[in-house]
Amino acid sequence: MKPAPFSLLIPDTIDEAVSALAEYGDAARVIAGGQSLMAMMNMRLAEPDYLIDIARINELKRIEVTPKGVSVGAAVTQSALASHAEAMAKVPLIAEALTHVGHVQTRNRGTVCGSLCHADPSAELPLLLCLLEGTVTLRSTQGERTLSAESFQTGMLSTAKRADEIVVSAFFPAAPKNARTGFHEIARRHGDFAIVALACIVEERSVRFAVGGVGDTPLAVNWPNLDPASLDEKLNALAWRLGGYDDIHASARYRRELIRRAGATLIRETML
Repeated sequence: MKPAPFSLLIPDTIDEAVSALAEYGDAARVIAGGQSLMAMMNMRLAEPDYLIDIARINELKRIEVTPKGVSVGAAVTQSALASHAEAMAKVPLIAEALTHVGHVQTRNRGTVCGSLCHADPSAELPLLLCLLEGTVTLRSTQGERTLSAESFQTGMLSTAKRADEIVVSAFFPAAPKNARTGFHEIARRHGDFAIVALACIVEERSVRFAVGGVGDTPLAVNWPNLDPASLDEKLNALAWRLGGYDDIHASARYRRELIRRAGATLIRETML
């Protein structure tokens, strides 16, 4: 299928982009890599009158590594981030998760912030932003604001981004220095969206555990001073709390069982 006719705008700066959004509002959509949006447009699930292409804005191509973590501009592709050695050393979980994001070709076009904006609950990067307690910074002609992952990701394929705002960057905090991290994903084929994705941070016996692909948004829980003997009980309670849903890929019951079994394996292996 082909998208409906649209006008393409190519701003040179962030200010030009937000001015265009202010002018066209709901009739405009921002595109960077287009790996999610173009598919929706081809299926006529999205029919914007204007596309604002931000891929050439140099201000949005920055990857900044600080002692606290990694900041990723909205035009940074997933491949560019994966090949940034300093960033991957600071937050190794990103490198691990990115190998599961689509395929080389899609990672070469797809952007980190684009995946966050698409807000698919089965996607890997929203899960990491939730686990690491990251943030997203948005800008409009009214100014700039920064939202936590929990505030930004509001539901399935929905975020708190307003029609007149552009995401300019996302920040992925580094895990505590002495912490161990783990990531595991179950999908029908490598590169598919996850049926269930799991990630954790373990610092001594304190565990932060995140699940994607079961609820409408990724969810993270904290288990301080975890008694290993209570892990199965906690995972079972979490599985029932998330509930899950049936679709063509798996049943809700199967998703809950993955939380129990794969979650226990991931956490125990990370604690070793």
